[in-house]
Amino acid sequence: MKRREFIQNSAGAASGLLLLKPLTAFGYEANSAVRHGLLGCGNRGTSVADSFSHSTTAQVVALADLFPEALEAGRSHYDKLNASLGRAPIDAKMLFKGPHAFEQLAASKDVDLIQISTPPFFHVEHLAAAVAAGKHVYCEKPMGIDVRQARQALEIGKKVTAAQSVDVGFQCRNAPPIAAAAERIKSGALGKIASVAANYNAPASIEKKRAGAGPDEYRLLNWLWDRALSGDILVEQNIHIIDLCNWMLGAHPVKATASGGRSILTHAGDCWDNYQVDFTYPGDTHLSFSSTQFGDYGVFDAGLRFFGSAGSATVGYAGPIQITGAQAWQWGDAAASAAGSGKFAANGAFSDNLEFADRDKERTFIESITSGKSHNQIAAGVETALSCMLGRMAGYQKREVTWEELLANGETYELGFSVEQFTR
Repeated sequence: MKRREFIQNSAGAASGLLLLKPLTAFGYEANSAVRHGLLGCGNRGTSVADSFSHSTTAQVVALADLFPEALEAGRSHYDKLNASLGRAPIDAKMLFKGPHAFEQLAASKDVDLIQISTPPFFHVEHLAAAVAAGKHVYCEKPMGIDVRQARQALEIGKKVTAAQSVDVGFQCRNAPPIAAAAERIKSGALGKIASVAANYNAPASIEKKRAGAGPDEYRLLNWLWDRALSGDILVEQNIHIIDLCNWMLGAHPVKATASGGRSILTHAGDCWDNYQVDFTYPGDTHLSFSSTQFGDYGVFDAGLRFFGSAGSATVGYAGPIQITGAQAWQWGDAAASAAGSGKFAANGAFSDNLEFADRDKERTFIESITSGKSHNQIAAGVETALSCMLGRMAGYQKREVTWEELLANGETYELGFSVEQFTR
């Protein structure tokens, strides 16, 4: 199928949002907006909420953030964006700041959907409040930064009602070229898959500063550098590639060995800057995964290669997406994109093969709300998070770790300070 045809079909399906019967589940009327509350007004959070505003019927009506500076910046941004879309500015009473902002947002009767885009350490706590309040939730990955949080997330998942939709931010699954390749791989186009080679090589994250910020606030501003706040690069960033592998293989790894360390970075923080992990999946299928996150020389490359008895598949963020072998296939427009042409986007708004990933993910999510066909992705999100924790634990402990050992003895992380100090 040509890329243009696939996109047109996707757009046609998404446009079905506007042709719903007059009254649908959760009290939505046809063409009515889903009232969207953004929790975490940072770079990625703003990018996702902007995409929701442009691509779906969701309208940002509320903002919440720990820091007043971020909240004010968010308000200015969304007042301008809403005006450009013919929508009302955000009411002052719908702005929530401080340590309890997430609870105040969850308690608001004027919000239908909460987007959780806070540092990963807080995802599960914020998810619990949103689900308990009966909200629909779009939560960024990961579903927990340690096994304890992952277990908590699973318990929260059991409390999601039939009237609620909860999505986890694995938008790469919805990128049209990747989804088309995954359909063929899962249907057996490669035969028995013996091995997968994957990588995620990205530049270093940029330091964030704020005048007068103390050491705890500095950690929060630079949470990507902090193991407790982020889960390390394998759990926070590389998780997208591990998720795609789990999804296409239809399983999670049963054990892992790993190496890596902090070989280049010298700034504050304790996250590793490189990983090399060998994951073993059921059927003795192996994923050889490597990751780097350092340097400012523009290197960015992420993707997977599957090798099976009947063919191989190349599935990358950029470059040709194709299958060679008995069932040869290529995504229509990918030939025009040179391998490695993709550019890194710190806010997750990638182009090339991921150009429509956020859009299609968000349209599917909003349709699940307006149509009443709710879904709950928490368990799947936890499975992928645990898969990454398995590799992390194997690297830290420099030994082979099994899935069972991870669940029994996985590391637990503490923040080491209270966010109550940021009441201002």
